[in-house]
Amino acid sequence: MRTVLYMATLAATKWNPVIRGFLIRAGRPEKVASVACMGRLLVVLNAIVRDGRPWRNSPASP
Repeated sequence: MRTVLYMATLAATKWNPVIRGFLIRAGRPEKVASVACMGRLLVVLNAIVRDGRPWRNSPASP
């Protein structure tokens, strides 16, 4: 599961401005910031499943 989440995070940091912005704001070393993005992506995906709504491309809240 961790490998799949890591690969999804790599793609998201390249193509998704919300996750990329979270990576840039982290101000941490690259690997630590990518793990933080993994957590953020997991929270977003969980909220999508919980609410049953599609992805909205809105800015991430800090």
